[in-house]
Amino acid sequence: MKKPVLILLLFSLGWISCSRKTVPPANTKAVTYQPVIKKQEPKEPVKEAVKEPVVVTRDPEPAKPAPVKKIKFSEPMIVIDDRGEIVTPKDQLPDEIAAKVDFKSITRAYTPDQRQNLIYRFKLIPPKVLYVPDQFSTKSARGEYCIYKKKFYYWKKEDGLFYLDETYYR
Repeated sequence: MKKPVLILLLFSLGWISCSRKTVPPANTKAVTYQPVIKKQEPKEPVKEAVKEPVVVTRDPEPAKPAPVKKIKFSEPMIVIDDRGEIVTPKDQLPDEIAAKVDFKSITRAYTPDQRQNLIYRFKLIPPKVLYVPDQFSTKSARGEYCIYKKKFYYWKKEDGLFYLDETYYR
């Protein structure tokens, strides 16, 4: 008794599902959209002005001496970025700082754990070494420091560059 009822149920379910139309009814209107084209008015031709060559007779001026290298800063310069790459070469640093800097010893990147820690805590990775002019640094009992992006403290070392405080990445 159960088997014939089950077979009848499956047969009727198949019949109902196959009898539905898959083609849309014929009475629907197809709507096509076309872009609106505006008529353009003819433009007047542009008249080109012809310039006559100007002859300047002047004695050549004597060569001026090369200007003294003066660097003006409005913000700290990144010397070593977060990947340990040199961003500011020695020739762009002031002479007294460039003489003291040893790039071989300071070009080290953060370890993967340190990078992950910085991203988790601060949502960014700060540069490792900065050059900051004296006008932007602050002196305290611990030494000379500057605050970068209102988050990170950098401390001045013997070579005149500012290094990120180790408490951020240790």
